Amino acid sequence: MTPDFVIGFARQSIELTLSIALPLLGVGLGVGIVVSILQAATQIQEATLTFVPKIVAVFGALLVAFPWILDKMVGFTREIFLNLPQYIR
Repeated sequence: MTPDFVIGFARQSIELTLSIALPLLGVGLGVGIVVSILQAATQIQEATLTFVPKIVAVFGALLVAFPWILDKMVGFTREIFLNLPQYIR
């Protein structure tokens, strides 16, 4: 294993992690902004009002995106296992 291989492998892993997390984080950010605007407009400063909609929205996005996330993760894992003999050399 060369240092270039290790760096490339780590980069590929980080890119996969970010691509999987980005849609869920984006949904949470969008819902958070909408809730903040509603709170500012109505002057309701309830602490649970910020967390509950975000949790529900991220959970819903996870349910919708789960097949895509699973496909990405299984493909990456399959690639690792198929190329394992080459990694060992």
